Amino acid sequence: MQGVLTDAARSLLGVDTHVVGASRTDAGVHALGQVASVRTASGLSPTAVMGALNAALPGDIRIRAVTEAAPGFDARRHAHRKRYAYLIDNAAVPCPLLRRYAWHVAAPLDVAAMRTGLACLRGTHDFSAFRAAPGASQHPVCTLSALHVVHRKWRIAIVMSGDRFLHHMVRNIVGSAVAIGRGTRLPTWLSEVLASRDRTRAGSTAPAHALTLVRVLY
Repeated sequence: MQGVLTDAARSLLGVDTHVVGASRTDAGVHALGQVASVRTASGLSPTAVMGALNAALPGDIRIRAVTEAAPGFDARRHAHRKRYAYLIDNAAVPCPLLRRYAWHVAAPLDVAAMRTGLACLRGTHDFSAFRAAPGASQHPVCTLSALHVVHRKWRIAIVMSGDRFLHHMVRNIVGSAVAIGRGTRLPTWLSEVLASRDRTRAGSTAPAHALTLVRVLY
């Protein structure tokens, strides 16, 4: 997405225009609240920039707001927290309207057990056990300021807010939570996985298409 946005911005604002996205996500992950900083010498107003970019971008990417930022603002470096939501379709028969945005898990999930297991992940921890191998060079300590499991009929949303996230961290946590919900693991298992710092001890990686970056906070 950053490449498409950069191409559109440079075609409208000049080849020296520089675009920085607040968060890099895996292929297939969605974003409702992605933020990007654009450095340009163009004198166009924020309203004109938004209209011109939306006219040039494909239909699945839209600029919802444009404002002038303070000199030196960087969408990635200045972000304090990010919020992600992972949607699970837990109906026996999958909802066709959600197939692009939810992971269908047909087996009934024990939501109470999932909440109990996930509680140990709140706070500041070494999340090496939930980090994918390509991100092994990343500093593994992150702070999850909020972690909620929201249950509405056959829909389950796992919502996490943190100062930073490791490669595949959210998806690996969700895969582990689903193992607890299915009853193949006890809720206490997740604290053991966290303490082990061993990725092979955690659950499988949940599919990318059900994950959404909801908000970036500054």
